Amino acid sequence: MSTLPHLDQSSLSSNRLYSLDALRGFDMFWIMGADEVFHTMFKATDSPFWGFLAHQFSHPAWHGFRFYDLIFPLFLFMAGVATPFSLGKEIEKGKNREQLLLKVIKRGLILAALGVVYNNGLEIKPIEEIRFGSVLARIGLGYMFANIIYLYTKKPTIQAIWFGGILMFYYLLLKFNAAPGFPAGDLSQEGNFASYMDRLIMPGRLYKGNHDPEGLTSTIPAISTGLLGILTGNYLKNDPSEGVQKTKRMAMFGALFIVLALIWNIDFPINKNLWSSSFVLMVGGISLLLLSLFYYIIDVKGYQKWSFFFRIIGMNSILIYMSGVFINWEYSTDSIFHWLGQLLGDPFNAVAMAICYTGIKWYFLYFMYQKKVFLRV
Repeated sequence: MSTLPHLDQSSLSSNRLYSLDALRGFDMFWIMGADEVFHTMFKATDSPFWGFLAHQFSHPAWHGFRFYDLIFPLFLFMAGVATPFSLGKEIEKGKNREQLLLKVIKRGLILAALGVVYNNGLEIKPIEEIRFGSVLARIGLGYMFANIIYLYTKKPTIQAIWFGGILMFYYLLLKFNAAPGFPAGDLSQEGNFASYMDRLIMPGRLYKGNHDPEGLTSTIPAISTGLLGILTGNYLKNDPSEGVQKTKRMAMFGALFIVLALIWNIDFPINKNLWSSSFVLMVGGISLLLLSLFYYIIDVKGYQKWSFFFRIIGMNSILIYMSGVFINWEYSTDSIFHWLGQLLGDPFNAVAMAICYTGIKWYFLYFMYQKKVFLRV
């Protein structure tokens, strides 16, 4: 599975959203290895409860939605939320928009390049063997174009029009087109228009041969995921309402988006592989609900200490993501805790090792935090 980077938030002002770091860490936690706890518990117990949780931490084959589908877009949403606090602050200081544009483009392209490294390692390969589509590229490009729109639109209402317009454009693009030999509106893996366009324009290999879940065409609606985050960040930063009122409004819009997603799902199925417009609304709605919960507990009520565990992860997520390319975490876990697995024996040794695997990664991040080492783009 995939995860996502922590974009540079060093310029957040004193009214920093501590809930954002915590939510980012909460999101990252599940793909650091914590999800494997559910899978190993289900194998060990054959319990319907653990089976349900394990099922939620897997992806549907094509159409449909499970909790695991939320993790990727939630990071892009949060990158958007941070934009008014970071990039917006630089605009308020009078920095040149063209300079900021170059900074945004640079970040996006660096993330895309890191995605190539993550997929292929530091190895020279023929172009046709390289996979260019990646989680980091989707995050980088979605972030980049959403921030460009933010830089050159002054009013949130215009940004909201962009948000809705992109979703409708993508819907119409897939609704009235298809791969050759398929009827218009075909949304199968082989027949949908987005995958067909990727087969035409993307260099290298696609993840599934005839389709790439992080393809170029399906990056178009991902821009709206970033824009929704920007709209949310604008609201949190600039609206004079009290924190409780902001919490309620975010939760209300979150619930509304979920309802709209379920209605649109009838005609345009919720599909992470295609990043369908209904998928954008679904994950956007859940993201708003989660942010409203974290924001209320941490930033409004001031209960911050409990979130330290997640904030350690959220402040250095790109480091732990890229570390998997260069560090064999399975080997490290087995070297240190093999004895524990031997003591426990089957079937719970696998559960213990999954917990230890996640724990080693967390303590690595904690060590980096203590040394004030943060890898940012």
